[in-house]
Amino acid sequence: MIPALDAVDDVFLEHHARGSAPSLAWGTFDRTGLIRFRSAGMGPGGAAPGAHTAYRIASCTKSFTAAAVLALRDAGVLSLDDPVTRFIPGFLSVLLPGPDAPVPTVRMLLTMSGGLPTDDPWADRQEALTESQFDAFVARGVTFESMPGTRFAYSNLGFALLGRVITVASGRGYRDFVTEQLLKPLGLTGTGFDSSVPATGGVATGTRWLDRGWHDLPFSAPGAFSPIGGLFSTVTDLSSWATWLASAFDGATQDTEAISPLSRSSRREMAQQYRHVPSVSEYPTGYGFGLFVEQYAHSGPVVSHSGGYPGFSAHMRWSALGGHGIVAFGNATHSHLAVATTRAFDRLDAAAPRVPPAVLASVRSAQVALTGLIYAWDDDTARDLFAENIPLDDSFERRRAALAVAVLRIGGLLPEQPATAAAAPEHSSSPAHLVWYLNGQAGRLRVETRLTPEYPPRVQTFTVTADLVHSR
Repeated sequence: MIPALDAVDDVFLEHHARGSAPSLAWGTFDRTGLIRFRSAGMGPGGAAPGAHTAYRIASCTKSFTAAAVLALRDAGVLSLDDPVTRFIPGFLSVLLPGPDAPVPTVRMLLTMSGGLPTDDPWADRQEALTESQFDAFVARGVTFESMPGTRFAYSNLGFALLGRVITVASGRGYRDFVTEQLLKPLGLTGTGFDSSVPATGGVATGTRWLDRGWHDLPFSAPGAFSPIGGLFSTVTDLSSWATWLASAFDGATQDTEAISPLSRSSRREMAQQYRHVPSVSEYPTGYGFGLFVEQYAHSGPVVSHSGGYPGFSAHMRWSALGGHGIVAFGNATHSHLAVATTRAFDRLDAAAPRVPPAVLASVRSAQVALTGLIYAWDDDTARDLFAENIPLDDSFERRRAALAVAVLRIGGLLPEQPATAAAAPEHSSSPAHLVWYLNGQAGRLRVETRLTPEYPPRVQTFTVTADLVHSR
């Protein structure tokens, strides 16, 4: 794993050397937490940025906002299908885009499908609006670009509205709720909503490149648009946050914390693809609740979010199944940090151990039984193992004959291989499905099975074909 960590560092060092930002700070983590921290450039006070130096994380904040909404949902205070007018009466005066248009719901706003247009970079300059100014803004009306609930469009305003939902539903200010319900219980002591955040490594100053030099930018004050991107955090803290979100997929049955701010099931909800995102990514991409999700062909779901604010850039990215990931910060506007982080993550992911397909225990049992049947066919065993469709789709006699031909084509099977040893190159499209291989003298057999939905499940698909391309 050390070469992969070095490769990650090389990507960011090269990115910094190209003049992307005065300073970069990044960390690589796995299911145990932060495993390596590195930085480049100068941070607060002329020292190198540390793992506890705070940067603005901008839109990575949206994952905290989404988690806060789900915490209130879990407490029974709101429903994701509530219209926003339940919490924001001023929205009643908003002219909807058609007579049959629904009022945007909490769920629509969480999934960027509220019908509102993309609003970068305008929204970045609205953070300090007071609640009364925000109310007046909403009362004047908003522009829709599509029917609510019909398509994805990245909307900061939608998450600002969710901040007001949190305030009204909880009876506390949005920032207070996130601090008390998420930051404190998770020990994120270097994370907060303004530049006074008590990060022991200081707070980086945001900059932009202008007239051939870096110019410092002032911090915006927290306000009604803080839910879209107002948090400051450190590599240590954001790695902990990402590790905690990713832990919902680690196979455990319950949280290790005595009291978790949000259940494992709700954290898994956050990382699902609810709305397709037209993307330049080579992988299918969707938006969950405050998180993007890409379906990597070789390693499964990859969860991420970028952040861009005047003076700052951020990105967090991790494998849902593997738990490995990267967080990265830069103190410059438009530093293309997401591109560098994705490139670094792909190097890390390529070196990570492949996670075996998450198949049912009954599939593994069927795999062992089917492997034995291939080596020594027995009709009684087959009748016990197969669902009724198997002999109806093709008789046992024809299946035995086809199996004999396939074995002959690969020059005969090698001495009997335990399913666990034979399964090294395997893949699965669902927990009830598996493809694996058995080695022969001149090729291998490709074996595929799928189980029925009954209990106990039985084998409804059993295909065996000769694979001559992959010879030993």
